Amino acid sequence: MTEFTLYDENNAPEESKPLLQNSIAAFGMIPGLHAVMAEAPGLLESYQVVHDRFTKSSFDNDEQTVVWQTINVENECHYCVPAHTAIANSMGVDSAISEALRNETPLPNARLEALRDFTLSVVRDRGFVDEAKIQKFLDAGFTKRHILEVVLGYGQKIMSNYTNHLAKTAVDKPFQKYEWKKAK
Repeated sequence: MTEFTLYDENNAPEESKPLLQNSIAAFGMIPGLHAVMAEAPGLLESYQVVHDRFTKSSFDNDEQTVVWQTINVENECHYCVPAHTAIANSMGVDSAISEALRNETPLPNARLEALRDFTLSVVRDRGFVDEAKIQKFLDAGFTKRHILEVVLGYGQKIMSNYTNHLAKTAVDKPFQKYEWKKAK
């Protein structure tokens, strides 16, 4: 099995050291995902930038969580689902939303359900979403900007989900209480 190094501010490649300092400033720790990504400074930097841009998108906290967790659950990311459960809690997202996303059960309102459905279409159809699904998303009150911001969120999640799959990143201690396995 290929083992990935978990880097910190002492042993990381020079280009990754300031990026890991960013992680500490943002999270009070170096998340395992970031420790793995530090192997490739360009990946860690890109991930941090895309994360920042997505958090500044036109989606509110509930909607950001729907995009992130829909993708995490669909991609069966053992690390990101617990991490984003904790993040959602810190963002004030209702636990009913998090639980519905984690368990793939109905969300509390039709608008969030439309966002999950559209996000799943983007992922499953690899961006070749048919016009009827796009129109249904727009009819739910979303915009063309939101369509493209789902792509932005997916770009972030591809970086994290796939890194975690390849590295088998251990779930950080603060997130372990939110451990998750996909319902079959």
